[in-house]
Amino acid sequence: MGLLFALISSAMWGTADFLGGTMSRRLPVVAVVLGSQCCAFVVMLIVATVSGSWGSPRDYVVAGVGAGLTGLIGLSLFYAALATGTMGIVSPIAALGVLVPLAFGLVLGQLPTAGQYIGIALALLGIVLASGPEISGASGVRPVLLALGAALGFGLSETFIAQGSVTSVTMTMLTMRTVSVLVAIGAIVVTRSIGGVRATDLRMLAVIGLFDVLANVAFGLATQKSLLPLVAVLGNLYPVMTVLLAWRILHERLARMQYVGIAVALLGVVAISALGTS
Repeated sequence: MGLLFALISSAMWGTADFLGGTMSRRLPVVAVVLGSQCCAFVVMLIVATVSGSWGSPRDYVVAGVGAGLTGLIGLSLFYAALATGTMGIVSPIAALGVLVPLAFGLVLGQLPTAGQYIGIALALLGIVLASGPEISGASGVRPVLLALGAALGFGLSETFIAQGSVTSVTMTMLTMRTVSVLVAIGAIVVTRSIGGVRATDLRMLAVIGLFDVLANVAFGLATQKSLLPLVAVLGNLYPVMTVLLAWRILHERLARMQYVGIAVALLGVVAISALGTS
């Protein structure tokens, strides 16, 4: 069940990234981030109240704050990279954030089986291949640097989510979103970059926020039920979803290498799921 939750989080993150990256080409990045995070905050506020999670032990607070800060930085850098670079360069670099929770889980002694290590390698290779063959730096240095920053932010955020979820998935997510909203509001006050947002944009920003927060919740649940190295890899298959949406909705043509990458990534998923845990 944990691996299924990880795959669900990957699909939702990929969808949110596709929508957010598209909107960031027209709107200020900080406006897209704030709009989506406000929706995510409202959702988690309702969930926390309905589920009675307010009385949970406070051990999640530090992890939630850490997840909020690093996740917001990673998301902002990622959207900025998508707005100025190409998906084939940005997506595989940002997906390298998986190495942070992967290494953290291994340090904690969460060791996959030999067969699952093969699955991890296949999934990582598939992520890079499916994201595109254009990793040549042709778009300039800036998108690459932004994507590297996003990778570090995403990886740290996922690690914090895993830690906080040990106590409470719901309250970790609520704390994370509270921090994200407050920091984003502060950034808008300083930069005054909210201009250009139309009423019709709010619906899409809400959808982005909903997918993003549900992805985080699914990832947190996955870390409770399966080894973190496996969850981290499956949860970071989101570039495959982003590429597929770009192909289906924007009618972007996929290179042969991308088809191979999708197939390799799926083979890695099968290996991770089928070859047991140690």
